[in-house]
Amino acid sequence: MYQLTGIVKVLNDTQQVTDSFKKREFVITDNSSQYPQDILFQAVQANTDKLNDVKVGDTIVVSFNLRGREWTSPQGEVKYFNSLDAWNIAKADASAGAASMGGAPASAPSASPETQLEEGDDDLPF
Repeated sequence: MYQLTGIVKVLNDTQQVTDSFKKREFVITDNSSQYPQDILFQAVQANTDKLNDVKVGDTIVVSFNLRGREWTSPQGEVKYFNSLDAWNIAKADASAGAASMGGAPASAPSASPETQLEEGDDDLPF
């Protein structure tokens, strides 16, 4: 399971692919790195309804699975495809903090000068 927080950029309508299968694609912008990334997700079956209260511009948290599959064309060429299948979508809580907003981990506390080792004080043989 993976989780990503981002801003909804594109929210497509639900597509009824077959009588028993429906999907809804959406794009969120991930701003957790120097270069923003637009990430395409899909919600399938009952999970499509989880996007009903979401609007473009909302900040959401998406829990998803990474899926991959192999496909062979009629000419015998083998290709591989990946998809990000969203299984939970929730609006981000403003009080959640900056770490969850961008997906970046919280920084580790720095050691105080008293706990830092002086050069040559360690017991390691290398």
